[in-house]
Amino acid sequence: MRVIETRLPGCLVLEPKVFADERGFFYETWNKQVFAGLGLNLEFTQSNVSSSARGVLRGLHYQWPKPQGKLVHVLEGEVYDVAVDIRRGSPTFGHWESVILSADNKRQFWIPPGFAHGFLALSERVLFSYLCTEMYDPECDASLRWDDAELAIDWPVGKPLLSGKDAKAPFLCDIAPEKLPRVEA
Repeated sequence: MRVIETRLPGCLVLEPKVFADERGFFYETWNKQVFAGLGLNLEFTQSNVSSSARGVLRGLHYQWPKPQGKLVHVLEGEVYDVAVDIRRGSPTFGHWESVILSADNKRQFWIPPGFAHGFLALSERVLFSYLCTEMYDPECDASLRWDDAELAIDWPVGKPLLSGKDAKAPFLCDIAPEKLPRVEA
């Protein structure tokens, strides 16, 4: 597995080894030993799949005080995937990283706990897979505004299709400090 570090500490792009022949292909999306060898000793508690049409933007989502780490990849289609560091005290607080994830490139994106996450569907249809390190808890569910000018995320669309929740999400500067994760010592 090839590991590509990003500008955000802990956020990694992972490229699995793909075994292909005339019949198709095979690759591992998760292997506890391989990931441990990369320094990622992860325990996943929940697996999710979402479907989105072109122009749908999901996010930016996070949980607090039960943060989720997410290992994400695309099963069908292509997305513009974004992680934002929202950990108080982090030198990269408010910084973001993006990566194109697609069924063709088979890349995965590891987003550690303490980061907000979102994606924009670039293809007609997207099937998106999430492995999460913490169970979803509606009491901990939180969002950050996708078009926050202070974040200045370079989304490749001007008017995405949003859920009501995402359209009303607060700007980072309007979120109380106690409602954001902290850098772990």
